[in-house]
Amino acid sequence: MKISTEQKSGTENRVILVKRTAPNSDSEREENLYMELRELTRAAGYLPIAEVTQTRFPDSRYQLGRGKIEELAELVRSTGAEKVIFYNKLSTTQLFNISEICGCQVIDKFQLILEIFAKRATTHRSKLQVELARLKYEVPRARAVVSLLKKEERSGFMGLGDYEDSYEQDLKKRIARIGSELESAEKDDESLRVFRHRKGFSLICLAGYTNAGKSTLFNAIVDESVEAKDMLFTTLVPMTRALDLGGRKALLTDTVGFIEDLPHWLVDAFKSTLDEIFLSDLILLVVDASEKPEMILQKLSTSHDTLWDRIQGVPIITVLNKTDRLDESELDAIMENIGHMAPNPVFISAKKGDGMTALKAEIIKHLPAWAFCSLSLPNSEKGMSILSWLYEEGIVRKVEYGKRIVVDYEARTEIINRAQTLIKAQEN
Repeated sequence: MKISTEQKSGTENRVILVKRTAPNSDSEREENLYMELRELTRAAGYLPIAEVTQTRFPDSRYQLGRGKIEELAELVRSTGAEKVIFYNKLSTTQLFNISEICGCQVIDKFQLILEIFAKRATTHRSKLQVELARLKYEVPRARAVVSLLKKEERSGFMGLGDYEDSYEQDLKKRIARIGSELESAEKDDESLRVFRHRKGFSLICLAGYTNAGKSTLFNAIVDESVEAKDMLFTTLVPMTRALDLGGRKALLTDTVGFIEDLPHWLVDAFKSTLDEIFLSDLILLVVDASEKPEMILQKLSTSHDTLWDRIQGVPIITVLNKTDRLDESELDAIMENIGHMAPNPVFISAKKGDGMTALKAEIIKHLPAWAFCSLSLPNSEKGMSILSWLYEEGIVRKVEYGKRIVVDYEARTEIINRAQTLIKAQEN
């Protein structure tokens, strides 16, 4: 048990953090997970004033042992903590039992993530996604919630059955309504995606474990100033900007970060946001290279698990960020440990702007291939109109004016086919 020296500061939203550790688990990995809980707590606006840990297998009633829960309750009373936050996933029964003994609100890591998402949701869609995630989290617990809260009012065994059914059905109806609204938004997204491809844009997404520096890289590579804090889940609403790649037109999107053990109901709720990654032409998988190799491998594994079954062969560039904190020998050692999990690695420091040229070169190398051709246009007003269109849709490498306009041109195959069709139409 550890108590912070800040416990008497009078700061609001004071909480106690709790984690049960399985026997024989890796102590360093468990500490890293606890550190993640601390960072999530800070991102939600709470002040951790004490920490409680126990090594044991889970207790079905309290997660921890009964004696440790009573110690926790005494700690709540002595520190004036307003909430207890468990790293471990808690069942409805465990939540109820622990809160009854501690006399305060008790939540687990996944409810904490939902709180963060709710605070960061600024658009109508992101608010719908958060609400959908909350409802999907609640449905499996619906009957237990009603039974526990109303247990003293029951006239007999399962006497609340009708009420429980009604509550559960109400949740499912709200899920269906929100799901329908988000499906409509997904269709709009797909139409926008098709339009952008038709206009010659390649779609690139930033992905990676939360707090790897995606937003800082986004700012550095597109010369923007989106919020980039040293905090988990800074980005919740995807942001897209044009990316200059020496004539190739591309759009770069910054997306929500991954985190270990993201439950399926949260992934499902944010499907339309994650589709920005899954349906892109290229993924920049950002990694914090300043962390220990074991932690980098774990976070890469989490990212790959989230991506691999959905991206259907989309190329990945592994962007090893924060290299300003390391020397060359340390970078070599890291690559020896993680190279098998880091396709197409590029070293950068987004904060200092180092490595941007090399990153852009690697991006161009992995973008969908463009074809090269020579086009002959009529030297007329209509020919000049086609030439103007060619500049908008691809890269004009060379133009020679004579009896005809000869253009050395590079673009997607469908753009070249469209150009040849326009030229034939003008000459018939």
